[in-house]
Amino acid sequence: MTAGPLTCQRHHFSLPDDFHYLNCAYMSPLPRVAEEAGIEGLRAKRFPQAIAPEDFFRPADELRARFARLVNAPEPNRIATVPSVSYAVSTITRNTAVGPGRNVVIVHEQFPGNVYPWRRLVDERGGELRVVEPAGEGVRGEGWTDRILDRIGGGTAAVAMGTVHWTDGTRFDLQAVRERTREVGAAMVLDGTQTVGAVPLDVQALAPDALVVAAYKWLLGPYSLSLAWFGERYLDGVPLEETWIGRRDSEDFAGLVDYVDDYQPGALRFDVGQRSNFALIPALSASLDLVLEWRPERVSAYCRALMADAFPRLRELGLRVEDDRWRSPHLFGLGLPPGVDAARLKDSLARHRVGVSFRGSSVRVSPYVYNNAADVDALVAAFGEAIN
Repeated sequence: MTAGPLTCQRHHFSLPDDFHYLNCAYMSPLPRVAEEAGIEGLRAKRFPQAIAPEDFFRPADELRARFARLVNAPEPNRIATVPSVSYAVSTITRNTAVGPGRNVVIVHEQFPGNVYPWRRLVDERGGELRVVEPAGEGVRGEGWTDRILDRIGGGTAAVAMGTVHWTDGTRFDLQAVRERTREVGAAMVLDGTQTVGAVPLDVQALAPDALVVAAYKWLLGPYSLSLAWFGERYLDGVPLEETWIGRRDSEDFAGLVDYVDDYQPGALRFDVGQRSNFALIPALSASLDLVLEWRPERVSAYCRALMADAFPRLRELGLRVEDDRWRSPHLFGLGLPPGVDAARLKDSLARHRVGVSFRGSSVRVSPYVYNNAADVDALVAAFGEAIN
């Protein structure tokens, strides 16, 4: 693996030279190698006879192995290929017992893919959905984890939350939450979409009951493909779909008429139907090779160093910035001073050719290793023009 700090990796992407894309939390640009791998996969269907039975299995298994390395998972067959976070969370809620007197704890304004399945679960089976808000706007990280811990009790069936808050990158003390869920016997279900790939996450150390990651952000993958790691609590669960490929011995195409009830080992039962996507899986695998080469700890260090000088300048403009302890290095929200016109700010960002997102009450900024000092200067200049 490459040693030492990362340098700018913009040459791996096809971003316009005159655009300052600080918006990886919205959607990553597809690396060139992933684009090429996806196109090659599409071309394979020009002559379907050349697609062998093993091509339905081997690429997906290799993808699982790459993701397992990224999150330090010892058993790749605990990883399912799914189309979305909501698909995986719906699988999980199908296998989570709730009822009167029970509750599910979620975080205020978390991503809806990890909310709607839980809402349906308690609506249909009874129980309470407990939504934990921060103490206040602005600096939100301080005390938010404590508020989550206070809402977890003996009746808690599951705690479902993001590894960071998707609107502004607010960090949580995940280890403290995990320890509390163990105390009460609750499941811990994490949406790692806005963390995994950019910041280290070790499933052996944290040991959640499930970790779901959409691929199109910090994994640099294509849209419509996600990966889900399952712990022991859910491995024997019932899948959303009864797929042929999820059954034991499905590698034997001639024997598919010999129906079996047994599933493939581990989490393969949870794979989406037609999981053998000949374009998306090779594209994501190529992207994961880059992420594994760069390593999340080096990615986060690059982003942290890139933005270090910008935060004092942004604060001088009156913007609210979360304290270092609770701010993600690759994803953070900027709170606007009173009286700033959001429409004027959007116009200024457009003139300066800066791409960011507006999420909730935050302007969400999310740099990556393709960004450089010129991108950061353009961001500060755009805010300065809109505020002054």
